[in-house]
Amino acid sequence: MKQVLIAGGGIGGLAAALAVVRAGWQVRLYERAAAFSEVGAGIQLGPNVVKVLHGWGMADALASVAAFPQRLEVRSALSGESLARLPLGGAMVQRYGAPYATVHRADLHGLLLHAVQQADVSLKLQHTLSQFTQTADAVTVQSADGAPLECDVLVGADGLWSPVRQWLLGDGPPRSTGHSAYRALVRQADLPEVLRSSQITVWLGPQVHVVQYPVRGGDWLNVVGIVQGKRGDALDGWDHDTDAAGLRAALAGTCSPLQNLVQAIDYWRLWALCDRAPMQGAYQHALGRVALLGDAAHPMRPYLAQGAGMAIEDAAELGRVLARALDPALDVPTMLNRYALNRWERNARVQARAIRNGQIFHASGPVRWGRDASMKLLGERLLDLPWLYGGP
Repeated sequence: MKQVLIAGGGIGGLAAALAVVRAGWQVRLYERAAAFSEVGAGIQLGPNVVKVLHGWGMADALASVAAFPQRLEVRSALSGESLARLPLGGAMVQRYGAPYATVHRADLHGLLLHAVQQADVSLKLQHTLSQFTQTADAVTVQSADGAPLECDVLVGADGLWSPVRQWLLGDGPPRSTGHSAYRALVRQADLPEVLRSSQITVWLGPQVHVVQYPVRGGDWLNVVGIVQGKRGDALDGWDHDTDAAGLRAALAGTCSPLQNLVQAIDYWRLWALCDRAPMQGAYQHALGRVALLGDAAHPMRPYLAQGAGMAIEDAAELGRVLARALDPALDVPTMLNRYALNRWERNARVQARAIRNGQIFHASGPVRWGRDASMKLLGERLLDLPWLYGGP
């Protein structure tokens, strides 16, 4: 059997392991941490992503942990006025063949981990990789303990600060955006009834926006407030304990329903946002027998809610091309190049659109007035994205 070695046990790495083992390859996955885990936060999964998970036989498992909001609403953070609405629920199923889901990040990670554990995948914890070399026939990966590991394909799914990317491309660290995300999870039962919600709500304000949506079957509410400023530049790492003072300051002058929501939540985490410029070519996805996936290839800002989604789409495409690579007439590097060619332009488009959305979300002055007027006039046409939700 041909063998794939995957670096990274996050959502992208586990999705890749599942897709590739389903394609008939032998998979070994190596994770640096002492346990498989995910930091708690919410994820939005568009129908393009839910369709992939359903195709992997995970429909019932996803339904047991996710929420399926019936509507997305955009509101002005200053006035509280509703600017636009997009029907989700059955409308998404009818239009795109799958629902729009919201899920706790740790729950999605757990579903993927369980599926991988049920498959014939070798999982290795506390295992750091140190470098690799590749030839026309194989990849040899050096581990921290000095033992060489040989495989047919190496997949770097090791996140934003990917060592595999640096060994492959040597293009330096990701860039700081200067934006900081305050995120919180709270039981809906612990909130006043007026603050509970079963829909996705996006509040747009000058230099700040807040997103809220249900997770865990609707029992919990995920809240993320993103502030455009410089505080994130000074943070070492990306996940920190914090209070909401910076978010509350940014929300000064906004409507009372939004301020009341933030005031009602006591525990927050602070996340410094980093990204890379949109992908410039297929070489940033794969070279020879080494491929990059998810944030290792295309870290993106969260303003299109597709970071995890693009990693899962990457994994599905990787599985498709590696299934074909089992044909002796098709060599592995050629098929990995096909994976790169099939993915890089879509990921670049999502990256660029996320950057543009951030500028629109945080607009002020005449640009904000024009945005609000356009949303009131066009509404659903602006929020629905057939090129994205319809899948690659």
